[in-house]
Amino acid sequence: MKIIKDEIFTISNGLSLVRLLLSVPLYFLFIYFDNPGISDIIIFLIIFASFTDILDGYIARKLNQITEFGKIIDPLADKIAMTAVLIGFIYNNLLPIYYVLIIILRDVLILLGGIFITKKTGKVLPSNMVGKITVLIIGFVILFRLLGFKQNDLIFDILFYLSIIMIIISFIVYLLRGIKVVKGNQ
Repeated sequence: MKIIKDEIFTISNGLSLVRLLLSVPLYFLFIYFDNPGISDIIIFLIIFASFTDILDGYIARKLNQITEFGKIIDPLADKIAMTAVLIGFIYNNLLPIYYVLIIILRDVLILLGGIFITKKTGKVLPSNMVGKITVLIIGFVILFRLLGFKQNDLIFDILFYLSIIMIIISFIVYLLRGIKVVKGNQ
């Protein structure tokens, strides 16, 4: 895999970098979560980060800016931003620790698998629709929890357990896809 300098400085990669940098204030805002208005700022930043994620993918396709660097920075920014938020959730007892650990474990395993596949084949596996749907559902769990929904609220419980199912399914999909690529079937 060869990353060309011109491929780094694109609009879509810039948006991914913004999302990556948003991880820092998101992480620190959770320290002051109980202060008035902080949860509103966190919600705004999460929605803004989600918007940059949608926009960077759209721009990359529309302007033909899909790059090897973008295939790395985009999911990395997603995973780091999600981890910053999830650590804040643990710090404030907003979600069960097992749930946060399942998400982080999935992301770490996918990241390590991606590194292995890239070293073995020279290819960077782009994200897939199952992974994107999984992250979207996790995002709704996070958003609904920030809006005050809790365990035993029907809509929250549906999203919560659906996200766990999707986390498992998406990991299996990534694993099977990775095995195919390493074996040279894709």
